[in-house]
Amino acid sequence: MTDQIIQSIVTFFQDKIPNELTVFIISVLPVLELRGGLIAAKLLDMNIIRAFIVCYLGNMLPIPFILLFLRKIFDLMRKSKKLGEIVGKLEHKAEKHRKTIDKYGAWGLLVLVAIPLPGTGGWTGALVAEIMDIKFKKALPIIALGVLIAGFIVGALFYGLLGNVI
Repeated sequence: MTDQIIQSIVTFFQDKIPNELTVFIISVLPVLELRGGLIAAKLLDMNIIRAFIVCYLGNMLPIPFILLFLRKIFDLMRKSKKLGEIVGKLEHKAEKHRKTIDKYGAWGLLVLVAIPLPGTGGWTGALVAEIMDIKFKKALPIIALGVLIAGFIVGALFYGLLGNVI
C-alpha cells in the first residue's frame, strides 16, 4: 500500500518539479517520512548521498514544530468532537509505547524512531515524546539520531541489498 502511494506521488510530480523536491515532500509527510523518501529517490535514480541528505532534512523539518506546538494544537482540536476523536486516537497510539519509554528512557525513544517499521519514525517519536513530557532539548537530538539510523538502514536496504529489486 505504501509503495503504491509513493509510486503515485512520484508519477504525479515527475517532470513537473525537480526530483529532489518530490523526495523532500514525501519525506516531510507523516507515515512515509524518510523511508518513503528514500524509496522514491531510488525510483527516481537519485544519488544515495543527495537522496539521504534531502530525505533527512525533509523528515526532520516538522519535528521541532511537533515538539513545540503539539499540545496547543491538540487543545484546539479537542474543542471539536471529530477532531477530538483524532486526538484521542493519536494519544492512544503514543500510550502504546509508554512501557518501552518508561523502561528504557531515551534508548526506548531512540529505538522507536530508528527501527524502520510501520508506526515508527520521527513523527511518532515526536508524538510520544510530547505526550510523555520528554523535554524538547532531550527529545530533539534523540529523534534526530533515530532518523539518521533509520536512514542508514533503509538506505542500505534500498540502495544496497534490494537495489536491483526495485
